Amino acid sequence: MASMQWGQYAPADKILVHLSDTHFLADAAALYGTVDTDTTVHRALEQLHRSGIRPDALIITGDVADRGEADAYRRIRGIVEAVAAQWQAKVIWVMGNHDQRAAFRSVLLGQDQPGEAARAADQGTVDQGRVDQDPVDQDPVDQDPVDQVHDLDGLRIIALDTSVPGYHHGEMTDAQLEWLRTVLRTPARHGSILALHHPPIPTPLPLMSLLELQEQPRLAAVLDGSDVRAILGGHLHYATQGLFAGIPVSVAAATCYTMDLSAPERELTGVKGGRTVNLLHVYADQITHSQVPIGAFDTATHFPADYVDRLAILSPEARLEAFSRQQ
Repeated sequence: MASMQWGQYAPADKILVHLSDTHFLADAAALYGTVDTDTTVHRALEQLHRSGIRPDALIITGDVADRGEADAYRRIRGIVEAVAAQWQAKVIWVMGNHDQRAAFRSVLLGQDQPGEAARAADQGTVDQGRVDQDPVDQDPVDQDPVDQVHDLDGLRIIALDTSVPGYHHGEMTDAQLEWLRTVLRTPARHGSILALHHPPIPTPLPLMSLLELQEQPRLAAVLDGSDVRAILGGHLHYATQGLFAGIPVSVAAATCYTMDLSAPERELTGVKGGRTVNLLHVYADQITHSQVPIGAFDTATHFPADYVDRLAILSPEARLEAFSRQQ
């Protein structure tokens, strides 16, 4: 049924799950003493599994752990990879300002032993922290940016580390931008998606503007004329969209808590609601970004599966007549 064409568009070539800002703490501690970070991630993944959607990849755009603790990374890796294994989906981790590079590399990327970086290179998931070094020669637990390239059957996912150790705003080094320019010099068969933590779009929240990605025109210059089809981000703790260098930008809301954009002016308020996970449907000529609310809600209306099955056996004309005609 999923492969059936119901309208003018064929089913998507790829489905990606985009979530962000999980902010796990060691020992399953509650964030700020009140936010259960684990349950929301469990619930989001269970909802997607129940739906029958089988994504090709899960992309987590940073702030995976609130304090960069190894136990927090181990726990979320176990949760996410267990579901990804059932879906046969790739997991792509992106650094955020709350993450710590050494533990991120060691626990999430498994680069804690000599030679791990070399094996990652062979598998096409290379940490590209320095443009002037061969990935095999890099120290897998150093403090270089954790930049990576992943290939999904010709769809390239580029993870760019915009974190600044010791700070919450975002930056890109000259070496990173040169590395990115080199990567993009060769177009991917189905284009590229750039995933980073600090999204290069404006925010109406003054305090979050202070923590934005710095010197964004430099990134725009690198992306100009490239095959990048979408930019994925997090950091803001609310879902939003925009345009950067002519490229659509999609920001996933945090799974831990979200910012209340209706709070009094000049206040910054995080609330335990409005959590969503994003679904990307990748088509030959476009990518759609949809938000899935996390949680159980009362049903307002419902068409059961057997009704859809009855429509499926009709001709396209009869199907349109049956479902579109107003009663």
